[in-house]
Amino acid sequence: MPLESRLGYLLKHAQQRLARASAAALAPLGIDGHELAVLAVLAAEYPLSQVEVAGRLGVDRTTMVALVDGLEDQGLVERRRSPADRRKNIVELTPEGRDCLDRAERARLAMEQRFLDPLDEETAAALVRALRILVVEERRIAE
Repeated sequence: MPLESRLGYLLKHAQQRLARASAAALAPLGIDGHELAVLAVLAAEYPLSQVEVAGRLGVDRTTMVALVDGLEDQGLVERRRSPADRRKNIVELTPEGRDCLDRAERARLAMEQRFLDPLDEETAAALVRALRILVVEERRIAE
């Protein structure tokens, strides 16, 4: 059986291609996909702690600290102590962070469209739906 017919091979190589395209699309903004994910989570309607952001993204605390440190160094987020619990750091987007998030989301959407261009619209939508089902099912089983 040729490799090109194996699901694992296809998913791995599609993800690698998508990751390279994403990195290239975000590079002019000075962020990567992990940092974009943090900015997107922080755009929530209410302030989140570093621990809450880490939980939503499924990353460990050490990784979260490094991501927030980098974003803070760029002026995209700011930390402050939670008024409700002084042991917690609340992380919020700065105005520059909101602007970066807006620009990065536009770049990401355009890149994803280019990535899916070889597929017709119906097939691309079906692929995204199928992947969403698999991810949601995995989360449901894990809980």
